[in-house]
Amino acid sequence: MESVLKGYFESLKGKRVAVIGLGVSNKPLVDGLLDAGVPVLVCDRRGREDFNGLIERLERRGMTAALGPGYLDQLEGADVIFRTPGLRPDVPQIARAVAAGAELTSEMEAFLNLCPCRVIAVTGSDGKTTTTTIIAGLLKAADYRTFMGGNIGHPLLCQLDGIRPDDMVVLELSSFQLMTVRQSPSIAVVTNLAPNHLDVHRDMEEYVAAKRNIFAYQDACDRLVLNADNEVTAGFAKEARGAVTLFSRKKTVADGVYLRDKTVVCHGRPVLNAGDILLPGLHNLENYMAAIAAVDGLVPDEVIRDFARTFGGVAHRIELVRELDGVRYYNDSIASSPSRTTAGLRSFAQKVILIAGGYDKHIPYDVLGPEIVEHVKALLLTGDTAEKIKAAVLAAAGYRPGVPEIVDCAGLEEAVERSRALAVPGDVVILSPASASFDRFKNFEERGNRFKELVNALN
Repeated sequence: MESVLKGYFESLKGKRVAVIGLGVSNKPLVDGLLDAGVPVLVCDRRGREDFNGLIERLERRGMTAALGPGYLDQLEGADVIFRTPGLRPDVPQIARAVAAGAELTSEMEAFLNLCPCRVIAVTGSDGKTTTTTIIAGLLKAADYRTFMGGNIGHPLLCQLDGIRPDDMVVLELSSFQLMTVRQSPSIAVVTNLAPNHLDVHRDMEEYVAAKRNIFAYQDACDRLVLNADNEVTAGFAKEARGAVTLFSRKKTVADGVYLRDKTVVCHGRPVLNAGDILLPGLHNLENYMAAIAAVDGLVPDEVIRDFARTFGGVAHRIELVRELDGVRYYNDSIASSPSRTTAGLRSFAQKVILIAGGYDKHIPYDVLGPEIVEHVKALLLTGDTAEKIKAAVLAAAGYRPGVPEIVDCAGLEEAVERSRALAVPGDVVILSPASASFDRFKNFEERGNRFKELVNALN
């Protein structure tokens, strides 16, 4: 069979190709372009010394590099620009290049345009990774050759030639990836929407518009799965071009997925007992409902039941780290928004000791205050958002001095030490920051791993 990827790279020969960002998603792309004999300009804000010799190795293969301050200034004259997801598409240097005729794309957009098989994609403010992982796990359990990528897993563009028409691809897509997407998957899932990433997006309207692209280019044969309990996502139903399947934990939805007497029902048939789901928390019940709506007609119900009883979740998502002296320590570092932390707090029947705070994404915290008052016995705060979270708690209805106890900590190390001192047998300690990690860590994984190291070092 003719190589789809080779044909794509051949189409880029003779063009001036620029790749912005030499990170996880773009490194295989650069390798593939160079292997195909396509000269590449790589633009990255980091300095040469940050790449441990990688730049020199790629330069010997024909790459040129624009690094450090002014790294975007050489885009003028580019014919094709591959954008890194974390960079806005309308920064002045990119805007000028596009106005001059450059094609702006990304590794993910190229993959969506070329993928030969059915694609299921998931987006939302919370639950994306777990829902994506559940969908991929269900498909694999049903014996589909399944590839998982996007915002998690591995970049898939350079794996195209190994993907067959009868395979399945499952993607997690962020708002940053979706901003310029012009190709929608055959099955799109929107878990929920709440204010998030407002440090990058101009406002909530732009954030929602980016998410909308996951289904904006569907046709009548496609499927859109929406959370009926979320006002924004429920509103998407009237815009859909394909079939809509709603899911709801709170009410019966016509021809959708809902909860009836602690049983998940799909299109009128009982599929899964909620008590059989190994993952804790109502938000994970919702993740399963979204996944069931996505794989309906593809995965037998008995496969869904068997999977739910054994799937232990994804790292950094209410992940049990250890139990020490009767105290359970959970890592929920993925919780970079108030809604995500709220879901984590509601997963436990008791009041918890919460470690929160981090990088400020300029999102409101007032909704988190009452949740902390209701679900937290001691609040350990650190990071740039500590004062915002504290103010939300102090202003919350029902707050009384010392309930919860609020402790300011210099860093994660002190927060873990103080949690150990405050906890008694039977307590739960959870890192669920309600904030991004970038004030002190590269990403939420690094933050979560550091938390696990500190907890496992406790005597």
